[in-house]
Amino acid sequence: MLFKKKKFERLVSLKKDVRDGILSYCKMKHPNECILILRGKLKNGNITIDSLVIPPFSETGPTFAGFPNSFLPFDLSYVGVVHSHPRGSAEPSLPDLFNFFGLISLIVKSPYEDEDIFAWDSKGNSVKMTII
Repeated sequence: MLFKKKKFERLVSLKKDVRDGILSYCKMKHPNECILILRGKLKNGNITIDSLVIPPFSETGPTFAGFPNSFLPFDLSYVGVVHSHPRGSAEPSLPDLFNFFGLISLIVKSPYEDEDIFAWDSKGNSVKMTII
């Protein structure tokens, strides 16, 4: 084999102030779902999330949250989305996986506390997350 594929484990590093912003936004939008765009950097499989963007023309309800991608300004720092699940688990649903955006998806479940944020890849596999 001429080229070896380097296997790495993906890791998400979430800044504390960003985590606090996510939790506050989820609580504010409850009982509806909420959705935010994650901004950050990817280096050697580590995704560092350092800010949030409220997507333009987003729509939310008790069982859905979404936005039209065509209205997003071009920005290479978008690394994924975070949205809430007001009821039930924090595992991604089939619509979550079909509408995956970016490299990572964070899902926050009610009651929106520090331990209620989970990271997922585009195949629905759990990704390790640390708070920095």
